[in-house]
Amino acid sequence: MGLKHVEKKVDNILKKGQEGSVVAPVRMERDSKFCFACHPGVPCFTDCCRNMNIILTPYDIVRLKNRLGLTSDAFLHLYATPELLGITMLPVARLNMMEDKGGKCPFVTPDGCQVYSDRPVCCRYYPIGLASLRQQEKTSGEEEEFFFLVKEPHCKGFEESTEWTVESWRGDQEADLYDRMNREWMELLLRKKSFGEETELPEKARKLFYMVSTNMERFKSYVFESRFLETYVVPREIQKKILEDEVALMQFGFEYLKHAIFGAESDQIEIRKDILDETVKKIRKRRRKHKKKLQRLRMGKK
Repeated sequence: MGLKHVEKKVDNILKKGQEGSVVAPVRMERDSKFCFACHPGVPCFTDCCRNMNIILTPYDIVRLKNRLGLTSDAFLHLYATPELLGITMLPVARLNMMEDKGGKCPFVTPDGCQVYSDRPVCCRYYPIGLASLRQQEKTSGEEEEFFFLVKEPHCKGFEESTEWTVESWRGDQEADLYDRMNREWMELLLRKKSFGEETELPEKARKLFYMVSTNMERFKSYVFESRFLETYVVPREIQKKILEDEVALMQFGFEYLKHAIFGAESDQIEIRKDILDETVKKIRKRRRKHKKKLQRLRMGKK
C-alpha cells in the first residue's frame, strides 16, 4: 500500500468514502495521530501476512537477498514471480505466497517475521498508506504527498493504546530510507504510466528493465563484462563506486534506464560521440533507402 501507483484509487476513496473499503476515508498529515501496535499478544498476530500482493522494489530485493545470503538469481527463483505492473505494463517481481499453506508469506512464522529488519517497504508502511498527487500546474511540477489508514476488519492492532504520529511511525519503520532508495524507480514507473497503457515497450526494453531492477549481479556483469563501457561514457569515480557498492549500482541502474529507455539526459552516463555519430549515419541511411523505395513505388517500379 505504500507504492504510489495506488494514487488514483486512493484519491477516489478519500473523496467518496466508499463503503466497505479497508482504507479509512480520512486524509492524514505527518502530525496526524493514531493508535496501533502489532506484537505476539495481539489475537490477529501475523494474520495480515498472507494472501498479499507484494510488489518487491529493487531495494527490497537487495536487502532481502543479502539477508538470506542468496544471489539475485537464487532469490528470484525461490521467492518471486515476474509480472507486468498495471497500466505501466513494466515487468516487476511479485513476492510468492505459499499457496499450500493458506497463502502465507514465506518469511513468516508463528513468532513473527524472520526477516523483519529487512522486510519489504509494503510491510513497513502498514497500517499507513502513502499517496501522491501531482499538481496540475505545468510550471510547478510539484507533488503533494498525503497518508491514510489501512483498517482491515480482522486487525486488532488499532485497539492497542500505543500512540503514534504518522511521522513517528515512519521514523520507526525506516520509511524515509526506503522512500529515498525507491524514489528514482518510482519515477520510472510514473514516466511509463504517463505514456498510457497503449504505449508498449519492445520486449528487449522490458527485459532490460526487469534485469536492471531486480538483479544486481547480472547488471554488474552487463556493465563491466560486456561492451557497455565501450558504448557509454561513465566517469571513473562512478565506475569505482558502482563496482564496490551494490546500492550505488542500483541507483546507477535507475539513471541508465531513464537514459536508455526513456531518452532522458543524464550527468552520470552518455553515449560515446563516435557511437552516436555512427548510429545517426545508419538512421539517415535507412531513411534515404526508405525514401527511394517510396519514390520507386510511386513511379510504378519495384
